[in-house]
Amino acid sequence: MSPAEPRPANARRVTPLLVATGISVTGDGAVLAAAPLLAAALTQDPIAVSAVTAGFYLPWLVFSLPAGALVDRWPRRRVMVSTDLLRFAVLAGLVGMIAARRITVPLLVIAAILVGMAQTFFDSAAQAIIPAVVGREKENLARVNGRYWAVDTMGRTLLGPPLGSALLALRRVLPFAVDALSFLASAALVRLLPEPASARGPRERVDAAVRAGMRHLFQTRDLRVLALSMSAYNGAFSVATGPFVLYATGVLRVPSALYGALLAISAIGGVVAGWRAPALTRQLSYRQTMTVAHLMQAAAWAGIAVTAEIGLAVVLLMILGASSSLSSVAVGSARQAMTPDELLGRIVSTFRLFSLGSAGFGALVGGLVARAFGLVAPLWVAASVLALGGVLTWPRGG
Repeated sequence: MSPAEPRPANARRVTPLLVATGISVTGDGAVLAAAPLLAAALTQDPIAVSAVTAGFYLPWLVFSLPAGALVDRWPRRRVMVSTDLLRFAVLAGLVGMIAARRITVPLLVIAAILVGMAQTFFDSAAQAIIPAVVGREKENLARVNGRYWAVDTMGRTLLGPPLGSALLALRRVLPFAVDALSFLASAALVRLLPEPASARGPRERVDAAVRAGMRHLFQTRDLRVLALSMSAYNGAFSVATGPFVLYATGVLRVPSALYGALLAISAIGGVVAGWRAPALTRQLSYRQTMTVAHLMQAAAWAGIAVTAEIGLAVVLLMILGASSSLSSVAVGSARQAMTPDELLGRIVSTFRLFSLGSAGFGALVGGLVARAFGLVAPLWVAASVLALGGVLTWPRGG
């Protein structure tokens, strides 16, 4: 878009969603750090502590496909407001149990599962509502999605975790109370969004609706390639990050207390790349952008594997964060541009199912590779998978 061209007015209509996202994901990031810490204060059982974190993500494996089908049937703004209010109620109840000193690890796990289940609906609706509000022009989608993922990265990765740790140290209820209030604020902001007057899909059975979404995904070549590419991207990322704490503390000599700060550094690259997404992706197709993201992440992990210098690792982690933002913008914009509105919720949820499933599998593979071949080996495996994925993602024939 040249300086002489006005920015589409409807792009500003999504501002309440961006502000709501920034507030709620900062609260989410705080709780994602605070909940395992609180669990560790209640028990030393590593499985129990891990179950709290897993509770936030497991609902995607169970509810993502039906959530997408239902989001395509229901008014999306109403879905987002309702799920924000549900998450507020769950966390308010959790705050009450903590304040009454009746909190237990099973209650933490149940709260995490309920919050994660609501998120499957909210995220599918949020991604589906963007093109209905701002249109499907490529640069406009890149701008809005770039802002969306920059805000998400800043809140969830850069600001939230340190805030959660600090608030928990002051008082146990604080990070959970802050997250509860963030969802209340998010609901108020989302109500300012226009409710798109878009067509809804037929009210067929949920399983039939899910199959219709899967058919569209696999019959649309670029979407099919991007779904598989994103699965490879996230799987390789988890291969490297699964045992990375051991590499960082043992090889890079990062103190345990600073490990979270090391990971947060990657968010800086993610925020910058997300904010500059239109300029960075203007001359590239969606698949070309995804290829660039693959190769950037491959180079970052290979560079970290080669060096034991913490300064260079910091720079490479910022490149890694930038690649993640570019991949999110490419995939998000592509599915919004190539999918009819009545199918979009299902396509978003199917992508998330693939990407989160591959991430879980990748973390397991990373641990097995590290145990068998040493802590550097997962980094090389990740770099190799990413390089191959980039080559296969690049479009052929124009």
